[in-house]
Amino acid sequence: MALIKKPVTGMKDILPSEMQLRDYCIGVIKKTYAEFGFTSIETPCVESLANLNSKQGGENEKLIFKVMKRGEKLNLATAKEENDLTDSGLRYDLTVPLVRFYANHASELPSPFKALQMGNVWRADRPQKGRYRQFMQCDIDILGEATNLAEIELILATTTTLGRLGFKDFKIRINERRILKAMAAYSGFPEESYDDVFITLDKMDKIGIDGVSEELEKEGFERAAIDKYLDLFRSVEGKTDISGLKIIAEKLGDFLDTEVRESLEEIITSVDATKTAQFEMVFDPTLVRGMSYYTGTIFEVSMPQYGGSCGGGGRYDKMVGKFLGQDTPACGFSIGFERIIMIMMDEGFKIPGESKKQAFLIEKGIKGERLSEIISEAQKERLEGNQVLVVRMNKNKKFQKQQLLEQGYEDVKEFYLNPLN
Repeated sequence: MALIKKPVTGMKDILPSEMQLRDYCIGVIKKTYAEFGFTSIETPCVESLANLNSKQGGENEKLIFKVMKRGEKLNLATAKEENDLTDSGLRYDLTVPLVRFYANHASELPSPFKALQMGNVWRADRPQKGRYRQFMQCDIDILGEATNLAEIELILATTTTLGRLGFKDFKIRINERRILKAMAAYSGFPEESYDDVFITLDKMDKIGIDGVSEELEKEGFERAAIDKYLDLFRSVEGKTDISGLKIIAEKLGDFLDTEVRESLEEIITSVDATKTAQFEMVFDPTLVRGMSYYTGTIFEVSMPQYGGSCGGGGRYDKMVGKFLGQDTPACGFSIGFERIIMIMMDEGFKIPGESKKQAFLIEKGIKGERLSEIISEAQKERLEGNQVLVVRMNKNKKFQKQQLLEQGYEDVKEFYLNPLN
């Protein structure tokens, strides 16, 4: 029986042309983040199930690829439940591994600690364009910085990186979890139902304000609370700058701490005053972010080319404490690496400053001193920084040359046994 040549569903092979673009992007990302003081770390792809199932990852905890126990720990004959069979799983994001890493090495790390982590993660999700079961994540996090300097630095580092990759006219949508809670409290929703309200609110961009109204009513919430809640959003329609934030804050009154509004204003104005990329800071009270570990500021990258989020993050000040027993302020931003690569490929992005690519086609039969001369010529070109592919000439030379041109080899030299050919 023939072996299966296609990759497992939801995973993909990466061809050389895409790999070249990925390597270029990784280089730009690492160089830019290093300029902002972020240092690279690496964590294992397998984590303890106790950590992965700690109610920090939201819906992602339902998508874990679990790993069976090994050796003596695995006893199929006596296994009665899932925990008897599995004790670890593939990581579904990089945040849980980062927090475990920090808790394990806190005494060896500077404070604040600015971390960069890039690596594959796995989710048993339904595959679609731009979404796979194995995909690269690119995270930067600042641990130990309690002030909004962390948010400002994360947003500037991320947007500078996106700008250097050729992106412009995108938006950074920003909100605050404490504003979300204050709006729900002001409207009269019971505190224990906040998460249900936010799950429905998160659908606003898909079903609209009327759709949100209908869903909240179906869930049994009082009409008065729903109307009061949605009136808050209607009051700031079209106001995506600080003016919208001020209107919301005025309406909420004592339900919202003044420090929350002032901090968010400072983040927006500081980024706007110092940004180097071409983008817009947008206050968006409908922004929720699904992860339950967020405690404060939340933000997302919105790309017009994609029509959705291409990255996001926020503050998660309570997560480290689950490992250390004491809270440590933490904030992170993740670039949607796979979606960015998809956009760049769809738009035919050309890597800037790419060295000249040449191909030397050598007729079969050339050897000895003549072969050495040809390879020496290739070596000289390589020393000058050019890419030179040295290969034997195929029988179908025309097709071979066409393939080389499609791969970006603009200069193809042919070397024959008989130079008169």
